[in-house]
Amino acid sequence: MSTFQNKVIAITGASSGIGKALATEALKRGGKLALCARNLNKLQEVFSDSENVLCVKADVSKEEDCKSFIETVIAKWGRIDVLINNAGITMRALFEDAELSVIRELMDINFWGTVYCTKYALPYIRQNKGTIIGVSSIAGYRGLPARTGYSASKFAMQGFMEALRTELLHTGVHVMWVCPGFTSSNIRNVARNAHGSTQKETPLDESKLMSAEECAGIILNAASKRKRTVVMTTQGKLTVWLSKLFPAFLDRLVYKHFLKEPGSPLLKYEADRQ
Repeated sequence: MSTFQNKVIAITGASSGIGKALATEALKRGGKLALCARNLNKLQEVFSDSENVLCVKADVSKEEDCKSFIETVIAKWGRIDVLINNAGITMRALFEDAELSVIRELMDINFWGTVYCTKYALPYIRQNKGTIIGVSSIAGYRGLPARTGYSASKFAMQGFMEALRTELLHTGVHVMWVCPGFTSSNIRNVARNAHGSTQKETPLDESKLMSAEECAGIILNAASKRKRTVVMTTQGKLTVWLSKLFPAFLDRLVYKHFLKEPGSPLLKYEADRQ
């Protein structure tokens, strides 16, 4: 029997990408799904409300929306066994050029969205010795150029999750964060530019990236085994290792890597070097 059979699984940002794939896979594994997204119509195009699926409109950057989402789940099923904090956005702009509202929006969604949902779900998860998951990034281990707000939000998420895990060490609650590598999803297409508008394009070849479905399978398998953390790719594991042992060397590697991406914001600084 699946670990998730008849478990109530709440997933944020479930209308596309990794969130959508997580919901699809969790449903296959027998879970009862509570899904939220800012665009309810888009969410319901994929998942219709049914006996085993609850779709809720919620903007996780708003505390009241998160509270209402959790209360709606409890009203339907009376419990939450797994909370997957997946909702997130990214950015691509030099900090020098970025409006501060862009950094604030990333923190509000990626970090505060996790905090709000976890705060209101925690009492119910404690009752069932359930699981809290944060979908983070390698950017939570290693700051990435032209993604200062994104890295800051993921560092904050991981610090929050680690502190929470230690607080709950003897309660039976499982706290885990996962760090996908570059995954084929919608997140880069809606990445914010320096002024907060969506870039509507990705600098990466999506066909060469891990699929959202593969990523979702890894996350749910790790959750069923109550893993502490998961860094999914060889490149990601190498980055974490080098960050600990050779940070200055990694500074240069990371700079060169992101300098090569199409339309890299770092080209501005390269021009200054000429």
